[in-house]
Amino acid sequence: MSDRTYRVIVRGVFAGLDEDRRARLAEAADQHDILNATFTDEGTLVYDRSLSTFSFRCVVGQPADRDDAAAVVEACDRAAAALAERGIGHGPLRGAATSLDDMKIRRPRASRR
Repeated sequence: MSDRTYRVIVRGVFAGLDEDRRARLAEAADQHDILNATFTDEGTLVYDRSLSTFSFRCVVGQPADRDDAAAVVEACDRAAAALAERGIGHGPLRGAATSLDDMKIRRPRASRR
């Protein structure tokens, strides 16, 4: 059985942040800017200084017989764990998965002369 690889973006809102946590997140905001966002196995937390919403980008590998929704569930679980590890509260999480195996790469055509 083959595996499939997904890039998953999990989105959510921050919740229950005390002043200390808000200050620490604001201090680190530049490191979590969208321009630094990458898809990794452990996941990348992305947010801005408003500290209202965030995204979590990760790579999920799973057996080919599992559907796309299972990759989203796995990514949401990873996001929740990563946020909990940092002591960050959040609201409901939602995600979207893109299978890297289904992506088509468009190569530029040779120019005609």
